[in-house]
Amino acid sequence: MGLNKKSVDDINVKGQRVLCRCDFNVPLKDGKITDENRLVAALPTIKKLVADGGRVILCSHLGKPKNGPEEKFSLAPVAARLSELLGQEVKFAADDTVVGDNAKAAVAAMKDGDVILLENTRFRKEETKNIDSFSEDLASIADVFVNDAFGTAHRAHCSNVGVTKYVKGPHVVGYLMQKEIDFLGNAVENPVRPFVAILGGAKVADKLNVISNLLEKCDTLIIGGGMAYTFLKAQGKEIGTSLCDETKLDYCKEMIEKAEKLGKKLYLPIDTVVTKAFPDPIDAEIEVRTVSSDAIPADEMGMDIGEETRKLYADAAKSAKTVVWNGPMGVFENPILAKGTIAVAEALAETDATTIIGGGDSAAAVNQLGFGDKMSHISTGGGASLEFLEGKELPGVAAADDK
Repeated sequence: MGLNKKSVDDINVKGQRVLCRCDFNVPLKDGKITDENRLVAALPTIKKLVADGGRVILCSHLGKPKNGPEEKFSLAPVAARLSELLGQEVKFAADDTVVGDNAKAAVAAMKDGDVILLENTRFRKEETKNIDSFSEDLASIADVFVNDAFGTAHRAHCSNVGVTKYVKGPHVVGYLMQKEIDFLGNAVENPVRPFVAILGGAKVADKLNVISNLLEKCDTLIIGGGMAYTFLKAQGKEIGTSLCDETKLDYCKEMIEKAEKLGKKLYLPIDTVVTKAFPDPIDAEIEVRTVSSDAIPADEMGMDIGEETRKLYADAAKSAKTVVWNGPMGVFENPILAKGTIAVAEALAETDATTIIGGGDSAAAVNQLGFGDKMSHISTGGGASLEFLEGKELPGVAAADDK
């Protein structure tokens, strides 16, 4: 994987039109942004380009508009909030075609240090199909391209990959992308050892290649969450009505054998918090008890790792120099079933190791539990971070110029 990419620190953008692909895919409710983490995360790169005298043209997708332009997916609220966060006007170019008359006029009128935001790139159907016509439109208003949207780096779309074929000047990564490459990419490629990987979440199928790749890279692999029960069943244990992917039992057996062959430690839950039925609603109060992982009753389901397992996993994490964690240990949305996830988060908060949270649910869990500021890095991309952990080359990263 080529990880040595040129960044915004390697170029001079004074007087240049800089197209900067950000990840402003934020949750909106009644036109108001309910979580602005992604906007805040983009600020260092935007401020750097402004300070260097670039003419900064921001672009992003938002949501999944089905039939072209939809008012509820407009980036107008993002431009308004960004203006407040930046302390200067972010002019919104309202064009359903993204690069229309408004955008072209706004770009033509720009002075050094000005910032404009284009409309949602997915208002153009060509965006997700990486069709050249839209890539050329975007490139027509830019001299330089900066990609700071790690959340979409695993997709080859016009606004993050196609455009690089047509922008004549440099194609570099922003600070956010650089951080993801430094932490996630290097954790997998050149980890400081011992390297412990913790995988959770519901389905084995979502993490097939991640498990296999990490077994080759890490010293210890810890499995929790719903997918642990498929592994336990592959070992011949009774798992009751716990989540199980019958089609992946052979795969789990293979991974257990692979760990043994490579001399890697593979930890599975030794005790389990069980209940009669899945909580409904998800945060409802429920009765639980803890049993040994080889004694799950036939009519009960495992919902979280037990106390002994929490201690085992926490100790393993604390002995590491590098930890990557992706996926919760149980149904963390329920306070009674969040104890395993909390225990892992606490262990990572207390260690001096480099701690990397691989986006998605584990990022949400760490932030909700108040441990976000104790982690070395929390990835901004769910799918992208998983593909990084699989060892795949991400199109959005690959498209940037090498140093």
